[in-house]
Amino acid sequence: MAFPKQVKKILDLVPDKILSERRKELSEYITKDGTYLPKSVLHADLDRGMLDFVKNELKIVSEGKIVPMVDIILTTQNWSQFTETWNFVDTDFNAQPPFITVVRQPEVKYGTNPSLQYTIPNRKQFYFAVVPTWNGNQKGADVYTIPQPVPVDINYNVKIVCNRMRELNQFNKTVLQKFSSRQAYTFIKGQYVPIVSTNISDESVMDIDKRKYYIQNYDFTMLGYLIDEEEFEVRPAISRALQMFEVETTTRKQKRKKYPENPDLFNLNISFTTNNLTYSHVMEYMVNMTLELKNNVTSYDVYINGDNYGQMDPIPINTNDQLDIIITQTNPGDSSLLFTCKLL
Repeated sequence: MAFPKQVKKILDLVPDKILSERRKELSEYITKDGTYLPKSVLHADLDRGMLDFVKNELKIVSEGKIVPMVDIILTTQNWSQFTETWNFVDTDFNAQPPFITVVRQPEVKYGTNPSLQYTIPNRKQFYFAVVPTWNGNQKGADVYTIPQPVPVDINYNVKIVCNRMRELNQFNKTVLQKFSSRQAYTFIKGQYVPIVSTNISDESVMDIDKRKYYIQNYDFTMLGYLIDEEEFEVRPAISRALQMFEVETTTRKQKRKKYPENPDLFNLNISFTTNNLTYSHVMEYMVNMTLELKNNVTSYDVYINGDNYGQMDPIPINTNDQLDIIITQTNPGDSSLLFTCKLL
């Protein structure tokens, strides 16, 4: 009993990913072999993608069997030779009708893909990714850059060879349904590449002296692009070096220098100039000042809180006393008095 049309024959147990999850899935598919760069997409890859598209998306079933496809790309010259000889070598196990084959036009023109057409000149490199690096000593990053892909248009002729009209009708229905929006997509190394249907023609042989068979030709143009891994560049970015050194964790107590914490004696050196022959200071301690050395000084007068004590030596001073010293120079220039102060 056949299933009703509204019943799905195949149920998806895992829902398809969409939006950002789908983009992440495609990114993981591209880099699943361990590289952070996209895979190369060259002419052979585009041909393989076209064969897989015809094999998987345009397959038809005749009498319970899938119509076979010649799983190689034929050129126009090979196809002309094939059509002239295939019906005479059936005993050599060549393909029997019906079958599907793909013929590629040898010329490959500059592409018309609008997303890649005439945008960036001179094959400029563009940022693709920043990849962290670590070699055991240095931590850094590499900058991956790639040029803009080169668009190409490749023309394919998908031909179905059969003896009955029902295979033609079934294949025609499959193609028209697939290209109802004029274009379809094939998946090549993580890249979606558009295919456009351009024309349908008939090449059937109706000569009464030859074997009768139908050949229907479908013209497709693949709006592909070329990505060559030889043009990829990897440049070092910022690098950081990790330096490690060992230190001794045990601490040793340093010997303390022996000098008095609060010395009783200290020196007071008072300097004078020709323009400044007076020294004034409010003493912070109770001291006895003893003169030790005079330099370019003939005489001096000591004033304590305004009282003149002449050349008193030693000079007893209490805390917060105002000390004023006025000198007479021997010669103009710099002069100094050196006192030894003893704390009381």
